[in-house]
Amino acid sequence: MRNDTATASAVLALTGGPANVRHVTHCLTRLRLTVADPAAVDEGALRALPGVLGLIGAGTPSLQVVLGPGVVDTVTAEVERQLAAGARAGGVRAGARAEEEGEGSRPSATGRAPRKGPLAAALRRVANVFVPLIPALIGCGILAGVGGLLTNAGWLPGLTPALAAISAGFMALIAVFVGYLTAKEFGGTPILGGAVAAVIVYPGVAKVTAFGVHLSPGQGGVLGALAAALLATRIEKWCRGRLPGALDVLLTPTVTVLTAGLATLYGLMYAAGAVATAIGTGANWLLTTTGPFAGLILGGLFLPLVMLGLHQALIPIHTTLIEQQGYTVLLPLLAMAGAGQVGGALAVYVRLRHDTTLRATIRSALPAGLLGVGEPLIYGVSLPLGRPFVTACVGGAAGGGFVGFFALLGEKVGATAIGPSGWALFPLLTGDQGPAPAIAIYAGGLLTAYAVGFAATLAFGFPRGTARGTAPPVTDRTPAGSA
Repeated sequence: MRNDTATASAVLALTGGPANVRHVTHCLTRLRLTVADPAAVDEGALRALPGVLGLIGAGTPSLQVVLGPGVVDTVTAEVERQLAAGARAGGVRAGARAEEEGEGSRPSATGRAPRKGPLAAALRRVANVFVPLIPALIGCGILAGVGGLLTNAGWLPGLTPALAAISAGFMALIAVFVGYLTAKEFGGTPILGGAVAAVIVYPGVAKVTAFGVHLSPGQGGVLGALAAALLATRIEKWCRGRLPGALDVLLTPTVTVLTAGLATLYGLMYAAGAVATAIGTGANWLLTTTGPFAGLILGGLFLPLVMLGLHQALIPIHTTLIEQQGYTVLLPLLAMAGAGQVGGALAVYVRLRHDTTLRATIRSALPAGLLGVGEPLIYGVSLPLGRPFVTACVGGAAGGGFVGFFALLGEKVGATAIGPSGWALFPLLTGDQGPAPAIAIYAGGLLTAYAVGFAATLAFGFPRGTARGTAPPVTDRTPAGSA
């Protein structure tokens, strides 16, 4: 039976104890910890911990513990609870923000300053803004899909308007949530970030003229909200460092909302709207002009992005496309990478029939892989063996090429929400011609990726001379992190 409390306690102990943890957050599958001293982390014991599927960023201040969907939510909550309990008892603060604790500049216990690439740090923080939105995107996306099916079938006409209102309400106000979370992540007052971002979706902006044209409510979308809240946070910090306490409580929020709001109306909304339009135009052009080639590249390169944790940088792009078009055309292509890995894992299972340990790992990881959660197969099977990781990418490229080919013919496939992939993406699929053709094309892409990943791994996934049923030698089937 799963014991998330025990898992959280063990993770804290093996990462150097509560005093070594500066910041805690999570995404769909990973517990993300910022540690003061990476040398205090017992990587071997952490990898061997039941329920831990892999580590990313081992030996660096940014440690990611792969736990899988569902589990990561409860374990993260328990880690935060234990850190908070320690803080009340006189220990460290739970979830201390990087700005407050001087992350990236304070020396660790080894005497070295933690190092983190600026790009990786920026992507991680942007991901921290958007990842909390994913559950709502999933729930509202599924309800939108169900409502669309009922409308097309003419069923339950009294219920479909209610479903439409429920599913569309969140997307109509998503800019406010992005503003709130951006200010929270970057050390500002969250409600001020939300207040500034709310300007973007306020209907009254239609009366404002910027650059010779009237603004449109929602113009700039999540990108504008992100920029507005970042600016508000900078202004707020500047004010708080210069105003005395008696004036701070009155002037800081006023100056922050006024200055950032005017900048949003007369600059950021227009600029972010142009960028968002370019993203939508670029994605459509890529698929309608280079269809199979775009699919090959996107499907083939997504697994390395997941391995490095860089796939989170695509969340704002997906969200922007969903805002503009009602669905993201990129997610079904990227989902083919996981399908290629499933095919590759099946080939490993068939080829290495005497390796009972590896086959048990594959059996336990395959259900998650079929539902689009790739980390168990990445870190437990394909990446440690080396070649199967490459051949899985080949399978993903083939599936992406299949879906991209139909996009070239005018049959685009999109997802109304982000988060799930694999089989879990079926309820969220739609396209130019409705959900039925989109589901058929996506299913064909999955089958193509399974088959090519399986065949490529069987043919090229093992060193020449490897006996059937015998695994090639690997020193550690759970690799050190690469991020």
